[in-house]
Amino acid sequence: MFEPIFKRFSQDIGIDLGTANTLVYVKGKGIVINEPSVVAVNNRTKQIVAIGTEAQKMVGRTPGYITASRPLVDGVISDFEVTEQMLRYFIDKVHAGTYSFLRRPRVVIGVPSGVTEVEKRAVQDATINAGARKAYLVEEPMAAAIGARLPVQDAVGSLVVDIGGGTTEIAVLSLGGVVIARSIRVAGDKLNQAIIQHARDKFNLLIGERTAEEIKISIGSALPLEELMEAPVRGRDLLTGLPKEIVFTDADVREALYSPVKSIVESIKSVVEEVPPEIIGDIMFRGIMLAGGGALLRRLDELVSLETKIPVTVADDPLTCVARGTGVIVEDLEALADVLVPAELESVGR
Repeated sequence: MFEPIFKRFSQDIGIDLGTANTLVYVKGKGIVINEPSVVAVNNRTKQIVAIGTEAQKMVGRTPGYITASRPLVDGVISDFEVTEQMLRYFIDKVHAGTYSFLRRPRVVIGVPSGVTEVEKRAVQDATINAGARKAYLVEEPMAAAIGARLPVQDAVGSLVVDIGGGTTEIAVLSLGGVVIARSIRVAGDKLNQAIIQHARDKFNLLIGERTAEEIKISIGSALPLEELMEAPVRGRDLLTGLPKEIVFTDADVREALYSPVKSIVESIKSVVEEVPPEIIGDIMFRGIMLAGGGALLRRLDELVSLETKIPVTVADDPLTCVARGTGVIVEDLEALADVLVPAELESVGR
């Protein structure tokens, strides 16, 4: 009865619900929101203080009664109620100016390929409770491949590696489905933690996650660089307890990142070893596609190519690949129904 009204006033959206960032694609408009997946909560009143960019500014700077944290850990929901509030905030932001009872969009939302049925249901329930009229799930590597404009519905194999904040998704895709998939909980956050640990072990310096992230972005690499890169790092001296500044080099960062980067590369190699013979031929011709924020690590594509003996390319704007993929699905939901998580197929087009 109300379906035509909802279609008229609500805007279907695609969401990349990431551990580090949430991106929202609106049908007909493109990506309109790209904010950190951070929520600040007042522990005394249990009220939400800030969400997204405003909450990110509070990380490490809040009084004791306010907690600024991520409601998702390793790509899955760790705090259901806070995630629901965050999704509601983004849905309402998209529909600003529309009466609340008319904000009932259809939502396509990305989930890691390795999550359990319970975790999938949690994402779907949180999305419905946040105001969606229907919630469809798509595996993140599939969404990343669609966002990178790979022919996922054709009878050719594609290998996609989506390195996000909490998980690295490795998947072989063909004929609109996932042939092989592997999800490991080694990604951007683990790289940051490795830098924090290295600063502690080698320099007796305590630094925060934001500082580690900045170091990774500014001078991080997977293989040696042609020119020496350096970055000043400020933190607390663990021996004296006083402020201290040191200079990190790109070699220091590579040493710190060696173990988690090796885990990612080894996982890619193990998936390649399982690929059926016909598809491996396609992949050798077409190459491996890297997506996600981790794909921006300098010379990571060269390292993966060196280890797998397969050409590797980085997707255009890898940070938005999954969001753009959910957007392509939103634009033509019925035609792309076969790429959705199977449990949702029967509800498309009702």
